[in-house]
Amino acid sequence: MSASCGFGFDHVERLSDGRGMFEHAEGVNRREEHGYCTDDNARLLVVTSRVPDIGPAHRLGRLALRFVLDAQGTDGRFHNRMDRSGRWTDQVSNEDCWGRSLWGLGVAAAHHADPAIRRRARGGFDVGARQRSPWSRAMAFAALGAADVLASDPGHAPTRELLVDALSVIGPIPGGAWSWPEARLTYANAALAEAVIAAGDALDSPSDLDRGLAMLGWLLDLETPFGHLSVTGVGGRGPGDRGPMFDQQPIEVAAMADACWRAHAVTGDRSWLRGVIAAAAWFDGSNDIGLQMHDDQSGGGFDGLQPDRLNLNQGAESTLAFISTMQRAGDL
Repeated sequence: MSASCGFGFDHVERLSDGRGMFEHAEGVNRREEHGYCTDDNARLLVVTSRVPDIGPAHRLGRLALRFVLDAQGTDGRFHNRMDRSGRWTDQVSNEDCWGRSLWGLGVAAAHHADPAIRRRARGGFDVGARQRSPWSRAMAFAALGAADVLASDPGHAPTRELLVDALSVIGPIPGGAWSWPEARLTYANAALAEAVIAAGDALDSPSDLDRGLAMLGWLLDLETPFGHLSVTGVGGRGPGDRGPMFDQQPIEVAAMADACWRAHAVTGDRSWLRGVIAAAAWFDGSNDIGLQMHDDQSGGGFDGLQPDRLNLNQGAESTLAFISTMQRAGDL
């Protein structure tokens, strides 16, 4: 299966049971001993909510929604870790799992084909939107969900306030050659730019929209120095770092596809589509070592691109990143 020829949810089914989607895999086989992660089930809610009809992805969407809502505490924060027996092993927090959960709930509330799922997701979103996080990525993920909710309910003041606060936490772009609000790139970098774009658009703030587009343009140029996508590796990237960086993870590629898709959707500028195309091509082998990053037989995504080989495990994060990227490419 070429990445350009479609995808399915077969491997997601393989990684899931009646409770949720397991986090890790060894090859194609799920590793139940490592349990479940709210981050991944929130991602699953995002990608299943993009499917325009109630078909094979519908059961998985209901599964993901139930998991995410079960993870939510009464104050709106979320657990992230559940063991194989269904026991939460951590305390609720306002870290990334909170932000990703609001992302999933917001997308489902605004776009899911099933009205019952939309209603339940909106209820969970409204509770979670009372919280705030000091961490920029958590706020960025939350902003992605909030932007979709505000588009469907323009008068909802708490959602508008969440977007304003997300812009504040992400912060301005400093002057100079390093046109990024952080001293180093770390993970899911393009999500920060997408959040600023989405918030600027939703709040009708041209200055914030321009800031987000500038962030994304700078990042895309930085990460396509060789004519293909060469994303920041797990060790991060600073102003003096050059050349290919490893290990590269599919989450970076999916975030770039999402951000460039949104930039095109907001501006109508087709030049942003090159980022979506480059992201899909990365999975098909147009990357720093020229190897395909998805499994034709299973439909899963490989966990990492190393300097001379692939990490052939096909866990939840990488598989959902592959699916998400192909969804964005399929929208072109």
